[in-house]
This record gives sequence, structure tokens and C-alpha cells, in this order.
Amino acid sequence: MGPVKVALNEGEKYVFCTCGKSKDSIFCDGAHKGCDFKPQVFTVEQSKDYHLCSCKESSNLPFCDGSHSK
Repeated sequence: MGPVKVALNEGEKYVFCTCGKSKDSIFCDGAHKGCDFKPQVFTVEQSKDYHLCSCKESSNLPFCDGSHSK
């Protein structure tokens, strides 16, 4: 799975899915209930398009660092 390009807004709070069970595998929808994964709350400092990690292997979650291609 490659990165997912999303437009994010400065200062807005987002909740990143770390378990991969959410419907879109990017934003938490509560599908992690009953597992050990906890969603990651984050904000961005600039409104623009970002590439978020869908493989959950990035060392810079929630952002893609190219780990999916290794």
C-alpha cells in the first residue's frame, strides 16, 4: 500500500488510524476497539496536501517516509 494524499488544514486536530482496521485505513473510525492499538492525534502547521502512511511502517507516522517501497 502506498501513501494517501489528503488536504489537511493548519491547526485542525486529526486522528490517524494506527491499527489499519478503519474503513479508509488513514483516519480512525473506532475500528481498533478491542485491540492494543491506539489512534494518533496530530495537527499540521501549514494547510496543504500531505501524504499519509497507509502501510503503518513509516518512522514518521502519520506521514509517509517511503517505507512501503522497501
